[in-house]
Amino acid sequence: MKKEDLRIVFLGTPEFAVESLSRIVGEGYNVVGVVTMPDKIAGRGHKLIQSPVKDYALAHGLHLMQPERLKAPEFVEELRSLRANLFVVIAFRMLPEVVWSMPELGTFNLHASLLPRYRGAAPINRAVMNGDTETGVTTFFLKQAIDTGDVLRQERIDIGPDEDAGSVHDRLMMLGADVTLDTIAHIVAGDLTPVPQDKLLQGEEPSAAPKIFKDTCRIDWTRTAAELHNHVRGLSPHPAAWTLLSAPGADPVELQVFATRLTDEHTTLPAGTLLPDTRRMAAATADGRVLELLSVRAAGRKRMAAADFLRGARLPEGSRLY
Repeated sequence: MKKEDLRIVFLGTPEFAVESLSRIVGEGYNVVGVVTMPDKIAGRGHKLIQSPVKDYALAHGLHLMQPERLKAPEFVEELRSLRANLFVVIAFRMLPEVVWSMPELGTFNLHASLLPRYRGAAPINRAVMNGDTETGVTTFFLKQAIDTGDVLRQERIDIGPDEDAGSVHDRLMMLGADVTLDTIAHIVAGDLTPVPQDKLLQGEEPSAAPKIFKDTCRIDWTRTAAELHNHVRGLSPHPAAWTLLSAPGADPVELQVFATRLTDEHTTLPAGTLLPDTRRMAAATADGRVLELLSVRAAGRKRMAAADFLRGARLPEGSRLY
């Protein structure tokens, strides 16, 4: 197929998807439709918020669709009327077969992990939370079971020992745009050989990256210092790890933690106990090491350096995190 004959429908919602859509448009591909989530009400002012993909589509005059139901007959008919021969999906909802089976060249997805590792909604967070030293992106043809389709392209990056999920997200967003364009070019050329994920397992089992909820983010001070450090950076800057701060004679305060530092110090204090140090905020961990908190936010306040929070809070000896 010639490039000029290719008609693409793009399906996506967050900022992560916008970079790839922008690159597809910038390369001169014919994007005949964009599908994104319906607007949602958010914030204290109950404002109607539209997705980053919608913002881009409107700014560039692209045909936009925001179906409430992906199986709705009117949406399916509108989609079919666009006569697209390729669908590109990035960070969107699970598609019904009536949608993903529609285009003649197939529907491919860009996923932010090295499939079959981290199938699911939160692959970037989970990789960092688990202390992985590498991750990457994968494009694959969709089939019914989520994130299980045959792999088209993969690229890897290293994860730094103190890097947070936000930094990994931004690097994968850029790499993902490159891999998306490369995948489209090879589909146009007709020279791709999809690889079943079973062939990539190398004796391992597929791993999951389930959606993250508030309870997932709570810091468990019975874990080791390294595990706590990975937990915090894997959830930073969003949705953010959190803990409760208890000071003698005061009600507990919820504290979000955005950055920590592993130290070489050891202590015999119980896990979660804050060291009696007025210059920095540091806590004992389950393996006897000391973990320093670098960046925090108390409920109703701005994010700040943990040392600044400590100076303002003036916590008495015996304060602890739990």
